Amino acid sequence: MSVQGLPPIRTEANALNTNGAQQRSGSPHQSMLLRMLFRSAVRRRGRVVTALSAMVVAAAVTTAVLNLYADVQAKLGTEFRSYGANIIVVAKEGMPLPADALQVVESALEGRGIAVPFAYVVARTSDGHSVVVAGTDFDRIRRLDRWWKVSAWPATSGEVLVGRRAAAVVNPQSGHFELSFQGHAIKLTSAGFLETGAGEDSRIYMPLGDFVKWTGVQPSTIEVAATGSTKEISAVLRKLEDALPTADVRPVRQIVEGEANVLNKTRATLLAASVLIILTAALCVLATLTGWVFDRRRDFAIMKALGASQRLINGFFATQAAAIGVAGALLGFAVGIGVASWIGRVNFHAPVTPRFVVLPLVLAGSVVVALLAAVLPIGLLRRVQPANILRGE
Repeated sequence: MSVQGLPPIRTEANALNTNGAQQRSGSPHQSMLLRMLFRSAVRRRGRVVTALSAMVVAAAVTTAVLNLYADVQAKLGTEFRSYGANIIVVAKEGMPLPADALQVVESALEGRGIAVPFAYVVARTSDGHSVVVAGTDFDRIRRLDRWWKVSAWPATSGEVLVGRRAAAVVNPQSGHFELSFQGHAIKLTSAGFLETGAGEDSRIYMPLGDFVKWTGVQPSTIEVAATGSTKEISAVLRKLEDALPTADVRPVRQIVEGEANVLNKTRATLLAASVLIILTAALCVLATLTGWVFDRRRDFAIMKALGASQRLINGFFATQAAAIGVAGALLGFAVGIGVASWIGRVNFHAPVTPRFVVLPLVLAGSVVVALLAAVLPIGLLRRVQPANILRGE
């Protein structure tokens, strides 16, 4: 078919001449559809690249957010554990902790956290000054209180860790000094100094075995850093309260509530950013497809004039939009995995494990966004009148 006064137009509509009869008897041949899609994309590369770029950005952000969303709790939990305990177990006044209290606490943790025992006495220096001495497990406390500033940790029996303010009281000469408790004296060596800016600076820390042997005093406090969600930490609290009725079990509110607030706000920020970027991408695709319709009005008019049904044209246009969504999802997924890994290394010093279970969600979401963006342009296609367009109106 030709129209007088119009130059020949090489579009996908040319292919519809052969396709018209097939459309009336059944669906178009797959190879013909692919040729039309490919030719349309090649001839309008600028608009295709714009729409594809928007979908890649949206898919990449969604992929990164979903991967981070799954790992953010564990990553933030690890970061918060570096700030110390979130549960304190203290013997009630006049009642010692059970001998197996540490084992009970570790059983309640089920391997998801660390517990450190502490025993305290007030000792006397050789010149009569008072100083608080704490017995603890240095291997455990190094993992619990990684924020402590320590010049050197004790390595052998008889070595202690001296707080900066306590050092002025004991005044160790050449690193050696003497303490006494209830008539029992002990000679100690300063291995290093501790600086926290808090009460720890006024104490002397020594190995728990040496402490018990010298004072005979058993641990009265257990500091616990439990990992997991707020609900899991609350469950550990209840277990400890039931298992240790002679102890006072309480959470460190600043740590527990701070962790919960930061986690909730981080998740909300991730989801909000993802939604905003997806909406922006959808608007970009909508604008691109709408411009695409206006650019190709003559093509669609010729397709209708050659016998293409509105259903065929709508399906062809929706297929183009879906193809952009699929391509954008696949490219964006690869980019998003890299972005999530980079964010994990920079912020948490650990890579984020790629979760390929996210791919179907990203793929389906990208196709849905692309198809929704195509709804308005498809509505514009219905208004295309071949006679008016081909007359140049």
